[in-house]
Amino acid sequence: MWRNSRMRWGAISILFHWLSALAIIGLFVLGWWMTGLGYYDSWYNQGPWVHRSIGVLLLLVTVARIAWRLMQATPAGEGSRLEKLAAHVGHTALYVILLLVLGSGYLISTANGRSISVFGWFDVPALVHGLPNQASIAGDVHWYSALALVVLAAGHALAAFKHHWVNNHDTLLRMINPMHRSRKM
Repeated sequence: MWRNSRMRWGAISILFHWLSALAIIGLFVLGWWMTGLGYYDSWYNQGPWVHRSIGVLLLLVTVARIAWRLMQATPAGEGSRLEKLAAHVGHTALYVILLLVLGSGYLISTANGRSISVFGWFDVPALVHGLPNQASIAGDVHWYSALALVVLAAGHALAAFKHHWVNNHDTLLRMINPMHRSRKM
């Protein structure tokens, strides 16, 4: 139940998937909302602190998720050869863009040389700082890669719904229930 098999995703992979999805959506909404805050707004400092903290936790989850994925079996894909290739390319793009969003967020947050406090639990040191226009360039990369991530994630969700409702595949059910038995068994 906890580990992946060639037939289904395990509970750990499912947990990583849905925690990441919730964090990505929440961070995008919070980030967008923060851009409209005024200096005297009560969330002017609190919003970015929460955003950075969740972002660092998502980075840790993402690294653990990639390590877990590399050590586990991957359930066989469903659909045509082209659909399987598109799924592989899409998943790889999701990971790459997610790491780009998280990395650029780190570069924005540490541009001034200060560490990132993660909910006051621990600090992440500013290993890279003081580069010319670091915050500005990283900010542009962060914004556009976040937009790309949300668009790609929406396409990912639509593909899952298409596989579920149009093709009658188990793709979506396997990512919801680790105990799901394939309809093709």
